[in-house]
Amino acid sequence: MRPSTRSRETGPVHADDRAPAPEPASTPTAGWHDADQVDWYLDRVERLPPRLAGEAALLEMLPREARSVLDLGCGDGRLVSLVVDALPTVARVVAVDRSPPMLDRARERFRADDRVEVRPWDLADDLSTLGEFDLIVSGFAIHHLDDGRKRSLINEVARQLRPGGVFANLEIVASSTPMLHAEFLARIGRTADDPEDRLVDVETQLIWMRDAGLAHVDCMWRWRGMALLVGRSASLP
Repeated sequence: MRPSTRSRETGPVHADDRAPAPEPASTPTAGWHDADQVDWYLDRVERLPPRLAGEAALLEMLPREARSVLDLGCGDGRLVSLVVDALPTVARVVAVDRSPPMLDRARERFRADDRVEVRPWDLADDLSTLGEFDLIVSGFAIHHLDDGRKRSLINEVARQLRPGGVFANLEIVASSTPMLHAEFLARIGRTADDPEDRLVDVETQLIWMRDAGLAHVDCMWRWRGMALLVGRSASLP
């Protein structure tokens, strides 16, 4: 998902867990570079109850002795802030995104935390330039890439994980049938696919993660078209 122009199954979404209101007929069209549109998007996803369950599942997967964390496509820093709060051992955090308004919001969130470096970076860029990490996370970002870059990015993630490290990707995934996909869109308040989304099914992504050399790969949580995909460095700490 983006401003329009994150296994265990959770239970059904109840009446008090309604998706946010559908996208208005007229919204800003500049996408990630438009501050008003970014604020609209953040307000929308903030009120997606399944996202909370996915984030909780991700926090259960964290390596408890992790000292370094990378967030790919950090947005406003919400996910990595939860990670940092859950890991008292963390000494270094790099949070990257390509959206200037998102980066501004992330910098504001972490203005008093000198462990966190918020910097511009595109998912198309070479991951090795960012260094090695004990934990690499991503929330609802990698699905914007074409399949070739998805695979090469996963390969780079596997190389940049330190021994014993974890990769946790909370993601939008392809449903198994068009009907299920349409139901998912309806539950999150959308009437059509985002043209920038390039969704891949869970099974294919797990294969890519294993092919990259990650170990103990699995889908650890899923709700309709949202899933948490987790793999670990094959090297022992």
